[in-house]
Amino acid sequence: MAQEILITTTENIPGKKYEVIGEVFGLTTQSKNVISNIGAGLKNIVGGEIKAYSDMLHESREKAIERLRDEAQKAGGDAVVMMRFDSGSIGGDMQSVVAYGTAVKFLN
Repeated sequence: MAQEILITTTENIPGKKYEVIGEVFGLTTQSKNVISNIGAGLKNIVGGEIKAYSDMLHESREKAIERLRDEAQKAGGDAVVMMRFDSGSIGGDMQSVVAYGTAVKFLN
């Protein structure tokens, strides 16, 4: 796992000067098993949160951030600024999540 790389959604980091390295991203695509899909279908009928899918999306976001940190470290970065998430469905049962931002290197 990457060293502790600071990740922020802001453009500036108070008290830090840095140079831009470039864009980095972390991507994951996951799906639920058949039993979870059946449970989600039943929950869709009665309404309410589909916990299995909420958990999957939370796990996907965490994995995407972990991969974003790895990419920033490989690029020689100390932090990622302007981090954002994007997600989308692939087919009917897969979810893709990407975390992206700009890797930066702190100046002395």
